[in-house]
Amino acid sequence: MTEAEHPLDQFLRADRLPHIWCPGCGIGIAMRCLVLALEELGRPLDRVVVVSGIGCSARVAGYVRLDGFHTTHGRAIPFATGLKLANPDLTVIVFSGDGDLAAIGGNHLIHAARRNLDLTVICVNNFIYGMTGGQFGPTTPLSARSTTTPYGNFEPPFNLMALVAASGAVYVARWTVFHVRRLITAFQEAIAKKGFSFVEVLSPCPTGYLRRNKLGEAVDMMRYFKANSEIRHGADPAEVGIEMGGKLILGKFVDLERPTYQERMRQQLAAFFVEPYVEKVSEEVEAEEVES
Repeated sequence: MTEAEHPLDQFLRADRLPHIWCPGCGIGIAMRCLVLALEELGRPLDRVVVVSGIGCSARVAGYVRLDGFHTTHGRAIPFATGLKLANPDLTVIVFSGDGDLAAIGGNHLIHAARRNLDLTVICVNNFIYGMTGGQFGPTTPLSARSTTTPYGNFEPPFNLMALVAASGAVYVARWTVFHVRRLITAFQEAIAKKGFSFVEVLSPCPTGYLRRNKLGEAVDMMRYFKANSEIRHGADPAEVGIEMGGKLILGKFVDLERPTYQERMRQQLAAFFVEPYVEKVSEEVEAEEVES
């Protein structure tokens, strides 16, 4: 098979490769799972947009052969929100890291979930700020070492599953880059889900996290994922927090239905405007305005 015949050619911008990720990084696996999920879903690729912020994971928006926005740090969700509201027919996927989404962009994350915006957010959690030098972040486990916590982290980390579930997400799942088939299925379900869906992807960061915490190479982290993962669909998101060296609870924790932001907006505004309300004001409302 020649390079031009690679089965994923239609999804990747070969002119942007090779990628910047360190050997053993799991982001490439997560990106491959995403393009395979899109391939199996069969969605028109000219209607799919990938949005990212800043960081190692955020590079994905530039590597996939789709419309994409590589935005400013922590602002991927606001950009994605604007896209979706302006063109509701688009499939909008946010692909970024834990620091970008849960720290700098944390406020946007919880409010997008609260509003139930019709977005899919894929968060690669490698437990650290990888690109900027290995600083600790909002998902760094207690006692884990980083360049800014050389004696161990003493700040309790976010349990992202509980955070987005409590905020209102309608689909919440967690897998690791070891569980590729499960991950592809989760991406498919999240993309197909109407409303705010969130998939956390646990991934090794050999350079910034494993080395400093003496956890071995990337393959050792994959063995850890295999040996210490427990699949527990429907588990209470509040009970699936991650501890240093502890068991990892994986699965689909939330899958429910509730009106999206745009459905609620249309329902609310229908009392004042006729469809499409953005283009034509009802005669009744116009008459009332004239009289007033």
